[in-house]
Amino acid sequence: MSKETIVSRIIADAEAEAAEIVATAKTRAETILASARMQAEKDRLATEKEVEEKARDIREKKAAAARLDGAKILLAAKRSVIDGVYARALERMVAMSKEEAVKLSSSLLSAYADEGDTVYFAENFKYVDDVAILPIVKAKKLIISTTRVRLDGGFMLVGRKSDKNLSYGALLAADREEYQSDIAKKLF
Repeated sequence: MSKETIVSRIIADAEAEAAEIVATAKTRAETILASARMQAEKDRLATEKEVEEKARDIREKKAAAARLDGAKILLAAKRSVIDGVYARALERMVAMSKEEAVKLSSSLLSAYADEGDTVYFAENFKYVDDVAILPIVKAKKLIISTTRVRLDGGFMLVGRKSDKNLSYGALLAADREEYQSDIAKKLF
């Protein structure tokens, strides 16, 4: 064998080995690339799913916040209407006729006054003299004070046992506490 034949053979073997290495490398690169594409697709799908979940969560939170804000606005409107009802009731109580005011005062004194209590009328109460001559005043030995107090109508009882606010505002506040939900049901 000549030198040239040996060199040709070595070159041919080297080229065959190089071609085999290149083919193996190409196959390996294609496998790695395919695997990377599959992983990228999995990552993309996972990211899309995560984004969709976060978007849905944000939408749900926004919707819940909107419902809550709407409920707050509705509740405020309902309260405003009920406030108006009680404001008009207070106006009507302050503007009661003499007969109505005296009758209400007699009923309140009968129910809440203790013997010897002092009655302090509101500055805007017009019928003090008429209430002072009621039989219940004499029967319970009530003292009618000449001092007027800042109340929104009605009077206050000051006694040894306790003080009682029987102003129209206090009476309406107690009424509201008890009947507000019934009134709201009827109105709304």
